[in-house]
Amino acid sequence: MCLMFAILVLLVFSTSSSYSISLAHSKIPRFGFSPTQLKNAHDALTQKVDKSDHEIFYFNQDLDHFTFTPKSYMTFQQRYAIDFKHWAGAKANAPILAFLGEEASLDHDLAVVGFLGDNGPRLKALLVYIEHRYYGKSMPFGSAEEALKNASTLGYLNSAQALADYAAILLHIKEKYSTKHSPIIVIGGSYGGMLAAWFRLKYPHIALGALASSAPLLYFEDTRPKFGYYYIVTKVIKETSERCYNTIRKSWKEIDRVAAKPNGLLILSQKFKTCSPLNESSDIKDFLGTIYAEAVQYNRDWVTNMCNAINADPPNRKNDLLDRIFAGVVALKRNQTCYGTNMLLQPTKNNIAWNEKNNHIAWSWQSCTEIVMPIGYDKQDTMFQPAPYNMSSFIEGCQSYYGVPPRPHWIMTYFGIQDIKLVLRRFGSNIISSNGLSDPYSVGGVLEDISDSVVAITTKNGSHCQDISLKSKEDPEWLVMQREKEIKVIESWISTYQKDLRDLNILT
Repeated sequence: MCLMFAILVLLVFSTSSSYSISLAHSKIPRFGFSPTQLKNAHDALTQKVDKSDHEIFYFNQDLDHFTFTPKSYMTFQQRYAIDFKHWAGAKANAPILAFLGEEASLDHDLAVVGFLGDNGPRLKALLVYIEHRYYGKSMPFGSAEEALKNASTLGYLNSAQALADYAAILLHIKEKYSTKHSPIIVIGGSYGGMLAAWFRLKYPHIALGALASSAPLLYFEDTRPKFGYYYIVTKVIKETSERCYNTIRKSWKEIDRVAAKPNGLLILSQKFKTCSPLNESSDIKDFLGTIYAEAVQYNRDWVTNMCNAINADPPNRKNDLLDRIFAGVVALKRNQTCYGTNMLLQPTKNNIAWNEKNNHIAWSWQSCTEIVMPIGYDKQDTMFQPAPYNMSSFIEGCQSYYGVPPRPHWIMTYFGIQDIKLVLRRFGSNIISSNGLSDPYSVGGVLEDISDSVVAITTKNGSHCQDISLKSKEDPEWLVMQREKEIKVIESWISTYQKDLRDLNILT
């Protein structure tokens, strides 16, 4: 997911040689939309959002689009929503803006995605939001309990099936509302942004164009960027405050030193006010690493507030290094009775993080099968203790957990992104790749124009999926300009399409 919205599902990253550690104590950057404020994330999940303009529908979707076995003909109810309010209608060939759901529920997307609603009146567009299979209420096999049970049922959860779902629903909508010549623009953020770009490449007869926001299309084993996710995390924190950076960098050894004492883990639990006792020092390290990464990924102001707290000289001047680190935690997550260090880790059936258990399970499967991104703490580009990504360990761990190994190279094979500049220059068109360069996932994004119609729009201070989030009066001018640039590109696609209809005498 992406931006100013509710909590989303987490990617699983293995940087350890031990499988039990790789799943339970991984270095986990969020992969989708963020809360409006990290410290108010729970409130963001429960806020009431006016959805009066959205009509909810269910589509009888095929379980398997690619085989012809008896089981593949099973169906499930896939949820989607339509906003008709500003649509000029089929006779006007008015466009359709379609948001392709990511690893979250439809309710979440309706609450936090602003690009469609903000531009629907301008384009006089029909607005469509489609929920991703295995998320929210779009569950095969009758229930989440059955759908998420094991590899036999989870095996139908992958990006190719999801794209085929979207194709089926969009064609159904065009037929139902007689919109044969209404151009479709697909939009997505983060993993959903990847889906939007891939959809345009795989289904160009359905989608006229795609806006892929914060989509790390190049963050796979064979296309891995020179510098990684945590290079950007380190860079942004160091640019914000070198003193803050040095304090964080020194804190890891201090945590290890305290943990080695008799009752050291108890001391750390008390110092960081953890809700449950720490089992090992990596518990608190992973918790800290995660909130640092999220602060950078979603809002540089959070980084400033955190560093100001870490750098502040206390009145009694007795705060030690870890007291300063804890002050940064409080700045990001508010003053709480205790801090749940396991909240952002790999979930189990008994670990329900803000009612997102099912989403966690589904995304854990996807990130342990095909969405395999080699993110670790590399010595040359991070302020963290080195823990390079270990693909062999990751594969071994996923196979042990699910009974099937990941296919880390399948994404490159299926979507052809190894040499993306050459490939997209030859057969790609009408794709916007938007990235904020303060987003650590931008290192895996397409940051340069590839052709006249495969364009990159970047902003120096932009964060993850910020451009497609809800508008705010406090939005900086550069963000306003970024969104305006994106919609002008989309308008040019639609204008050219409408001209083609006239030139080819397709319009009656």
